[in-house]
Amino acid sequence: MLSSVKIPGLCVGTMLAWWAVSPASAEEWQRPTVHGGEISRSVGKDGDVYTGSTIRTGPNGGTYTSSSKCLGGVVDRCARSYSGTGPNGQSFSGKRVSARGPFGGRSAGSFTGPNGNTVHGFRRWRR
Repeated sequence: MLSSVKIPGLCVGTMLAWWAVSPASAEEWQRPTVHGGEISRSVGKDGDVYTGSTIRTGPNGGTYTSSSKCLGGVVDRCARSYSGTGPNGQSFSGKRVSARGPFGGRSAGSFTGPNGNTVHGFRRWRR
C-alpha cells in the first residue's frame, strides 16, 4: 500500500503529494481531465531526494510541463521549473526555489510571459 508524505515548503501556495514505498521508489500515472485533456504525472523518492514531473495537455492544444526536485532534512529545499504554450501558440515559463526550516522560510522565483517580459519575486516568512 502506498503512503502519502507531504513535503513542506515546496512552493508557496502549492501542495504536492509524493508517494514512497521504499528508499528508492517511483510511481507514474496518466488520466484524462474533466474537460477532455490529459494529465500524466511521475513522482519518485530516493533517500531524502524527491522528484516529480507533470505534463498536461488541454483539449484545445494548450500544454503545460513542470518538473521539481526537493531535498528533505532540517531545512527542506525545493526547486521547480515550468513552461507552457497556450492554444494560440503563446508561451510562458518560470522557476521557483524555496527553503523552509525550523525558524521560517524563503522563496524566490521568476516568470516570463508571452510578451517576453520577466517578473521576479521574493518572499520571506517566519514561524
